[in-house]
Amino acid sequence: MIQAIGLTSEPRGELPPAVDDLTFEARPGRITVLLGPAAAGKTTALRLMLQLEYGRGVALFRGRPLHRVPHPARELGVVLGDVPAHPARTARGHLRILGAAAGVPADRADDMLDLVGLSGLADQRLGGFSRGMDRRLGLAAALLGDPHTLVLDEPAEGVSPREAAWLHGLLRGYAAQGGAVLTTSRNVKEAARIADRVVTLEDGRLIADQEAADFRRTRLRPRVAVRSPHADRLAALLIDESQRADHTSDPAVGRAVEVVRESGTRISVYGSNCAAVGEAAFRHGIPVHRLADETGDTGPVVPLHRADGRPQGLADDTMSDTLALPAAEATAPAPRPVRPAPAPFAGRLAIPRLPAPGPARPLRYELRRAVGDRAGLLVAAASVLVSVVLALLLARHGGAPMSRVLTGWPRQLPFPPAALGAGLIGALAFGQEFRYPALAPERGSVPRRLGLLLAKLLVSGAAALALGGCVLAADDAAARTLFGPDAVTGIAERPVLTAGWLGLLVGCAWAGVLAAGVFRSTTMGLAAVLAVPVLVVPLVQHVQHVVAEPAARSLAGLPARLRSSALVQWPSGIDQGVLVVMRLATQPVGSALTLSLAALVCAYTLTMRRGRMR
Repeated sequence: MIQAIGLTSEPRGELPPAVDDLTFEARPGRITVLLGPAAAGKTTALRLMLQLEYGRGVALFRGRPLHRVPHPARELGVVLGDVPAHPARTARGHLRILGAAAGVPADRADDMLDLVGLSGLADQRLGGFSRGMDRRLGLAAALLGDPHTLVLDEPAEGVSPREAAWLHGLLRGYAAQGGAVLTTSRNVKEAARIADRVVTLEDGRLIADQEAADFRRTRLRPRVAVRSPHADRLAALLIDESQRADHTSDPAVGRAVEVVRESGTRISVYGSNCAAVGEAAFRHGIPVHRLADETGDTGPVVPLHRADGRPQGLADDTMSDTLALPAAEATAPAPRPVRPAPAPFAGRLAIPRLPAPGPARPLRYELRRAVGDRAGLLVAAASVLVSVVLALLLARHGGAPMSRVLTGWPRQLPFPPAALGAGLIGALAFGQEFRYPALAPERGSVPRRLGLLLAKLLVSGAAALALGGCVLAADDAAARTLFGPDAVTGIAERPVLTAGWLGLLVGCAWAGVLAAGVFRSTTMGLAAVLAVPVLVVPLVQHVQHVVAEPAARSLAGLPARLRSSALVQWPSGIDQGVLVVMRLATQPVGSALTLSLAALVCAYTLTMRRGRMR
C-alpha cells in the first residue's frame, strides 16, 4: 500500500510548485492511475515519493518511508521512462547486474525475460531494442525482486496498441495477485480502461479522487461509432441537420452534434444516439455497416504476448492465464473483484522465498558491472599498448633509468599512461552509474552507500594491480624481444619500484572512484586524477622547499623502535616493508596522492551524509 500525504515540491522561482499538497492512496490489489495533461505534476509526484526531488510531505510504502525500507528492490519496482542501461549490454546481462544488486539468484533474470516475452532476445544488445521491448525490459527489471508495489510513469507512452494491451493485462494480473500498482497517464480512455481508482491532477493539485465506475460515468463522453462506405456524406448530413435544428424553436430538437472523422469509413458522433443517427442514414439511403454506442474507447485490442517472435507454448499459455486476462477483459472498463494472494506472482516464475541479501551483495554487483562494461577493458588495453610504445622508445634511445623503461614513463609526462588508465577505470566505476544508472529500479538514482563504495574500491584496486602487473611484464618482454636480453638491466631496488608502481596505480584508481562518486561524472573523476601531478604535486614540492631545513633528528631506526614497542612481535622482514612505505610516502607524488585521497574521502563522506539527511 502506498500513502502519499501532503506532497509539495520546491517552488520554481515565481512559478507555483509543480505539486501542491497532494494526498492520495494506492491500495493493494488495485491499479491506481494518476491522470492529468502534460505538466500536471504526475512525474514530479512520483519523484517526490521516490525521494528523487526535494520537497515536503511524506510517502509511505506499507507504512514506512522509502529510506527506512531495508531492501527497496524487494518492496518497490520502478519504471521511470526508458531503461537506464548501457546500450552495449545484453538484456540478460543487464538483469543479472540488477539481480546481483537486489540479492536474487542469477537465473531469476531468465525467468523475468520469459515472463515479459523477451527470452528469445536475451543476448541482444539493448541499443537495438524498440520502445516496446524497452518497456518490457523495464518491467522485467522492476519485477526482479518480487516487489509488493509497482510504480510506473506512463509505461504505455509511445508503444503500439497491442503492446499497450499486453502491458495492461500484465498489470491487471499483478494487481489480481495482491500487488499495488501506481501508474500515470495523460489518456482519459486508458485510465478508464485499466484503473480501479483514478486520481486526477491539474496544475499540481488534486481535483478528483474517484472509483473507476464514477470516473467513467462523469468523465467519458458517450459517442456513436459509425462505419459506412459513405461516411463523409453521412457526416455532412448530420452536421447540416444539427445546424438546422439549432435555429428551430423546439428546444427538444435543438441539440449540438459533433462529428469526428476517424478514418475513411469510420466516424464518431457526439451529442446524439444510435436511433437518431440510424434514422438519418435510413432517410437518405446511406448503408451503415456498424452502429454502436461507445464511451470514447477504441474497443478490444489483441495483445502482443511476446516481442521476440517465439510461438506461445504451453508454459506461455499457463503464464498468460495466470498473469494476464483475456484480450476482451483486458480492455473492458468493467470493474473486477480483488483477489489478494500471499505475494505477487507467486506462481511458476516467482521464487517462493527469496534469500536475504548478504554482505557480499555489493561486491557481486560490482563484479558483474565491471565484467559487463567493455569500456574498462578497452581502457586497460590502450594503457598497456601506449606503455609498451613509450618503453620501446626509451629503451631504444638509452640513457633512461630502467624504472622509467619498465613503467613506460618518460620524464616529459607528469603521469605515466597506465596511471591515467587506472584512474579512468576507477572513474568509470561510478561515472557509468550516473550515466546509465543500473540501480535505478532500486531508488531511481545511484545510492552512495558505504558497502557499494567499498566494493568499487576493491574491484577498481584489483583492476589497477592487474593493469600494473601487465604493464611491467609487457614492457620488459617487448624491450628484451626487440633489443636483446641486455636492454633491461637488473634493478637493485625492484621491491621499492614494484610497490611504488602498484601503489601509484591503485591510488589513481581510488581517486577516480571517489571523485566520480562525489561529482557524479566520469570526466570529473579523470580530472581529479590529472590534478594530482598538475596541481597537487607542484604544491607539495613548493611546501617542502619552503619548510626544508637541516633535520635535527632522523627517522632512521623507526621500524626497529616500532617492533620493540609492539605488543605482538612481528617478523624482522616487515622492517623492509615499513622502510619502503616510508620512502614512498615522503616522495612528492606519494604525498600528493595521499593528500588528494584524504580530501576526496572527506568530500565523499559529506555527500553521503547529506544524501541520508534528504
